[in-house]
Amino acid sequence: MATTNWTADNIPSQQGKTILITGANSGLGLEASKVLSGKGAQVIMTVRNLQKGKEAVETIKKENPDAKLDLMLLDLSDFQSIRRFSEDFHSRYSQLHVLINNAGVMSPPNRELTKQGFEVQFGANHLGHFLLTGLLLDITRKTPNSRIAVQSSLAHKHKQYGGGYMVFEDLNFEKKTYNKDHAYGQSKLANLLFAYELERKLKAHHISTIVTAAHPGYTNTNLQKNFGFFIKVIMNKLVAQKVEMGTLPILRAATEEGLKGSEFFGPTKMNEIKGFPELVKSNDKSYDKEIAKRLWEVSEKLTGFTYKFD
Repeated sequence: MATTNWTADNIPSQQGKTILITGANSGLGLEASKVLSGKGAQVIMTVRNLQKGKEAVETIKKENPDAKLDLMLLDLSDFQSIRRFSEDFHSRYSQLHVLINNAGVMSPPNRELTKQGFEVQFGANHLGHFLLTGLLLDITRKTPNSRIAVQSSLAHKHKQYGGGYMVFEDLNFEKKTYNKDHAYGQSKLANLLFAYELERKLKAHHISTIVTAAHPGYTNTNLQKNFGFFIKVIMNKLVAQKVEMGTLPILRAATEEGLKGSEFFGPTKMNEIKGFPELVKSNDKSYDKEIAKRLWEVSEKLTGFTYKFD
């Protein structure tokens, strides 16, 4: 395993691989789509807005006319959309080498709800990906050397974002004043609890698919669109790293050969804000098996979907 200055040049050929990326029309998802299609992969770019998705495809095609890209509609804030997508995907593909759960909603100014009535960050960032991954698991598990790479955030362990706790008695922030940052931090902790628990369950059932995770540090993307001038202009310009660097951790999690599962990649400079991707540790709560088990049971109940491993 490379230990210093890992870049996209370290990614081996992805020829013959089918890779699905959620939230692929901008930011980290767009950059990952560009890099992985440039390595020869067939990339399924999922988007909520087809027009923006078409523009993203055109952007990649300008640089790489031979890029193998398939644009598909997927709204992770709507379980019905996720199920329709799964049916469509099953009709088109028989293999899925890498599923990159990248899409995310960050700190909307007001409390928003998904189509099924969940707080949008918990609903889209966690529950949507939980359901999507489960619906596609039959294809993933029969694909040799497959993996699921989960995008989390450094926010999962910062006090500003709730200090890294799952508030099970109020997952939808209905009982107290809505705090958009705490809701975001909770959803990103949920991503890691899900990733590690899924990895444990796959291992327990002798399924070879592995699950890895990553966080992009502080990267200048449109996720910060809901923040004020100081963050959007000053901090993004002076502190944030460019999207090309911020995408490296999830690319490493998705492509590094020889991984065993449950690896977590992120930058290591300035308290993990920026730098090249290395193995890092998530917060203690993310490794708590009892919390993960409870979240899993709640997630199956809320999505109406039960994972099948046998």
